[in-house]
Formats: sequence, structure tokens, C-alpha cells
Amino acid sequence: MGMKLDSVVPWGRSYEEYVRMFSLSEEDIRRPILGCGDGPASFNSSLTKLGGQVVSCDPIYQFTAQEIKSRIDETYESVIAQMRLNEQGYLWNTIKSIEALGELRMRSMNLFLEDYDAGKADARYLALEFPKKLPFRDNQFELALASHFLLLYSQHLSYDFHLKSINEVMRVAKELRIFPVLTLDGKRSPFLEKLIDYFNGRGFFAELVKVNYEFQIGGNEMLVIRQ
Repeated sequence: MGMKLDSVVPWGRSYEEYVRMFSLSEEDIRRPILGCGDGPASFNSSLTKLGGQVVSCDPIYQFTAQEIKSRIDETYESVIAQMRLNEQGYLWNTIKSIEALGELRMRSMNLFLEDYDAGKADARYLALEFPKKLPFRDNQFELALASHFLLLYSQHLSYDFHLKSINEVMRVAKELRIFPVLTLDGKRSPFLEKLIDYFNGRGFFAELVKVNYEFQIGGNEMLVIRQ
């Protein structure tokens, strides 16, 4: 895997945020879940403790807990500084301040780090890179979640990358939810309509769904694609 640790900026979201970003119901969290690009989020750790079944894929999992922790410590201040510059692009109602955001992210990342070695041993954290073929059988998962990865990086990852990645996820999962549908600059991904048309034209059901979560202003929708 060609990823270098110094190209990664780890930023982990919490279990509660996942539940709200993806409108996860009681029924959803009992389904076998695939996390796409979870990074150092605490969703896997927390859901596993609740008895759920989840496998997270991310190339960052090729590194050790200590390496990831060092990288978090190295990049944390610059991410917070970046947030201060872009403060007006966010809604500060649930998360009250940049300090509160920093505490929430660190808490999530620490929960991830505490669980990481056990999770790797259980094959819950797999070092996999998109859009490569995933080592899962067809329809192995009921639900796949892509948090802050697909669509968000539309300026960096091509339409073709998105198409191949989503097609491969739809092979192994019956449903995919992508959040947010905005890019880093707060605008809707230029690939969104094209992807919806593509999947609706191929016998899938693709639509935008409002969610009860908005931190990035305007970022309160997810793209849902299901078989």
C-alpha cells in the first residue's frame, strides 16, 4: 500500500455523530455494517461494545496504534487552527465551540486507539484501499457507511474513483450511505447528480435523504444507494 503516514490527517468522529449523520435506527445498528474510510473514528469501538457487527476499512490501518497516535499529536494543532480560519462555515449549536470540538475529536480518537489492537486481532480494522477489490463476498454486509471520504474529496478523487469505489461497495453491501454530500469548500459535490443518475439507471435506488445532523453549514443530507 502506497500511503505515507505524513499524508494523513487523522480526525475521528464519535458513535453519536455516526448515528445522527447516517440516521441509524435501532434496526440499522443490528445489521452487519461495513465502514468505508473510518480512520480513527470511535464508531467501531462503541458499536462493538454494544454487541454490533462492524468491519472498518481504511489504508491508515496499515500503521501501528503508536504511529497513528504520534500523527494525531503532530497534526492536531494545525487542524484546530484550520477550523478557526473556517469557523463561519460551521454551525456551533450541538458542538458549542472549537475547544469542545477538539475535546470531542480527541475523546473519539482515544476510544479508537484503546480498541485498535484488539480490533485488528479480530479483523474489525482492515488496511484496505479504495477503489480496489474488497476481500468480502457478495452481499456480506447489510449496510455500508462512508463518513467524510467519498464526495467530500471530489476535488482530489476523480469521478471514476467514486464510480469504481461505490460499485465495489454495492457488490458487498445491500445499501450504502454517504455523508456529507458537500465538498471541503462547503459546496455540493459536482459528481452528485451524475452518480444518482448512473445508479438509478442501473437498477439501484439512489436518493438524497435529510438527516438530523448539521455541522458543516448545509451539510445535512446523505446520499443513499441501495439494491
